[in-house]
Amino acid sequence: MDRTESLLTTPASPPDDTATAPASGPPAAAGAPPARAASAHPDGDPAARRDPRWVRPALAVLLLGTGLLYLWGLGESGWANSFYSAAVQAGSESWKAFFYGSSDAANSITVDKTPAALWLMALSVRIFGLNSWAILVPQALLGVASVGVLYATVRRWYGPAAGLIAGTVLALTPVATLMFRFNNPDALLVLLLVCGAYATVRAVETASTRWIVLVGVLVGFGFLTKMLQAFLVVPVFAGVYLLAAPTGFWRRIRQLLLAGLGLVVAAGWWVATVELVPASARPYIGGSQQNSILELTLGYNGLGRITGDEEGSVGGGARMGGGGGPFSGQTGWLRMFDTEVGGQISWLLPAALILLVAGLVLAGRAARTDRRRAGLLLWGGWLLVTGLIFSFMSGIFHAYYTVALAPAVGALVGIGTVLLWRERRAAAGPVTPVTGPAVPAGPIAAPGVDAGTAPGGAPATASATGGRRSRRWQGWFATGTLAGTLAVTAWWSWRLLGRSADFQPWLRPAVLVAGLAVAVLILLTRRLPRRLVPVVLVLGASAALAGPAAYAAQTAGTPHTGSIPSAGPNVQGGFGPGRGGPGGRMGDGMEFPGGGGFPGGGRFPAGNGDGGTGQNGQPPGFPGGTGQNGGPGQNGGTGQDGGRTGGGQGRMAGGMGGLLDSREPSAALKALLTADADDYTWMAATVGSNNASGYQLATGRPVMAIGGFNGSDPSPTLARFQEYVAAGKIHYFVGGGGFRANGGSSASQEIATWVAENFTAQTVDGVTVYDLTSAGQEAQG
Repeated sequence: MDRTESLLTTPASPPDDTATAPASGPPAAAGAPPARAASAHPDGDPAARRDPRWVRPALAVLLLGTGLLYLWGLGESGWANSFYSAAVQAGSESWKAFFYGSSDAANSITVDKTPAALWLMALSVRIFGLNSWAILVPQALLGVASVGVLYATVRRWYGPAAGLIAGTVLALTPVATLMFRFNNPDALLVLLLVCGAYATVRAVETASTRWIVLVGVLVGFGFLTKMLQAFLVVPVFAGVYLLAAPTGFWRRIRQLLLAGLGLVVAAGWWVATVELVPASARPYIGGSQQNSILELTLGYNGLGRITGDEEGSVGGGARMGGGGGPFSGQTGWLRMFDTEVGGQISWLLPAALILLVAGLVLAGRAARTDRRRAGLLLWGGWLLVTGLIFSFMSGIFHAYYTVALAPAVGALVGIGTVLLWRERRAAAGPVTPVTGPAVPAGPIAAPGVDAGTAPGGAPATASATGGRRSRRWQGWFATGTLAGTLAVTAWWSWRLLGRSADFQPWLRPAVLVAGLAVAVLILLTRRLPRRLVPVVLVLGASAALAGPAAYAAQTAGTPHTGSIPSAGPNVQGGFGPGRGGPGGRMGDGMEFPGGGGFPGGGRFPAGNGDGGTGQNGQPPGFPGGTGQNGGPGQNGGTGQDGGRTGGGQGRMAGGMGGLLDSREPSAALKALLTADADDYTWMAATVGSNNASGYQLATGRPVMAIGGFNGSDPSPTLARFQEYVAAGKIHYFVGGGGFRANGGSSASQEIATWVAENFTAQTVDGVTVYDLTSAGQEAQG
């Protein structure tokens, strides 16, 4: 057998902790865990020792290649998502800000997520100093670790070839390349959930209480990373363990209850601490309207994401008459394949679904503890539950959320490909009837390797004629499914590449022709010379992975900034690369909820640019804001087409007046803001967290983010802000920023108006600034 072909037929070796008592021994008591046999290699892992020699070099190439892809040119993205970078900077200076995830070191307000992902980056910044690499390298390493753990998880039951395929698919998924090079919480969430899947596999093997409790703990820490999204896999992990663990039913129930307790403790200790600490002794909980982490968990970041009822959010569907909001796309069965999302995750999604169904068909009516079926249900359940919720959630949804699907897609492609290839090969050989005791269920071996054992450990008791007929049918089924899956994958890659016709135009026909040609050759592999089969396999893998690999390489070579990044090149009707970074643009036909956005109403602020009286009866705009219909603001703010708000540096797609990206202050503005900054608790205050983050990161001084991310949180109230000003805690108010829709507090608008009416404005490089230490007449332009 040629080495390349043998990669797909090498079975997994039984790990040292899955051996059971001999079949001839006394039966185990009901509900008791299976007995363990002594390890054949007590001084090491026998599974690793039995791997072919090519496995470790191949794994090393995979991990090193992933590291290179995720680390190359990483610093070009600068602060990436400045919203989180500012919180990392704050946490590196204040342990209180570190614990709560505050946006500034003076602890005025937190980010709108739980802070676990910030902790890793803040520790890195404490060690290496504040810079782009210190923030982003931990994210890249989380990606390499995710690929490694996914490999280990899939390999354990299905062999090293399946693990390597799964890891490669994850590494080359464009949205994974994006998010493991970015500083959003999704990178840590993916690693924790993949580790949870590994712990589930270990727990199922021996009905281990220790491992299933660890699953709960890992998911609990996933909650501390991105709140309720981590819980989407809970019913899947619990259901697979309840189905397949080799122990009694009530013991499985008790173990799952203990796992639930572990989840509650791991997720709840931080929540309980925040709820018990008086509001006056901690920062305001960003994203909530009542300063409550429970409200944030269940509302804005919880059920509100499903229903669209997210008070104070920018997007959402329930109050918009359907759809998913301005940054969310349309809900429905095909959302994962649409223009905005398809190029991020769906390259191998059809293949994963086809192979899931085929694998379950081959598993047939296997025993309850059959691992082949358990693994398919584990990863298939992850993909279906998470994917369907993403498809139909009416609240805020961004395409990069789909990185949570990438491990499941990779696992199913790896598992399904290897299982079908083994079935195809096994069907070519004779089936010898064997009777006798069943071999204990272990990791999936290649069918036909052990003539007395069917996949999953069931004894082969069929007659020679019936077994041969069954094997022949399974062989043709496996061969046809593999060929069809590759053909569908090539066709879908051709469709996706067509959405960005200017991107590597030669690749589109090459993928289609190669994929369809190899699909035909797969059907004919029994007639081909054996030496050509490895060539067919390599060409098939290249055709399937060429599209996502090209998108992943383009993503790695493009700087990404802002709050809504996007992988890959520009697509028709979608967002451009970075989606808030260089080249980003708003989607065609996009409209904002309720006809407008910035506090004060209107499609864009229709004020005099200072927060004073609006034009045509409209409410006022922000200090330094844009003029109506793209006209210039009174204090130098340019219009809509200019893409700047109040003369700041953010573009329309990248800045949105400070909504989706930060501003880089000029040298003159920076010098003004930092003068005597150490004499104040907050160097400055401005509306919106992203607006504040640019000034804070540029100066290293705390900047109060009025109203939180959207400018719609009641933090602080006007009365509280006036107290801060009277106490001399805030030096400047910087105009611009903020965006309000779906209700929320009007405190930021009230503060902006009060400042404009009571303090003198000055314009520095197009940005309006108010000195809060000296009252004056209403601002003049």
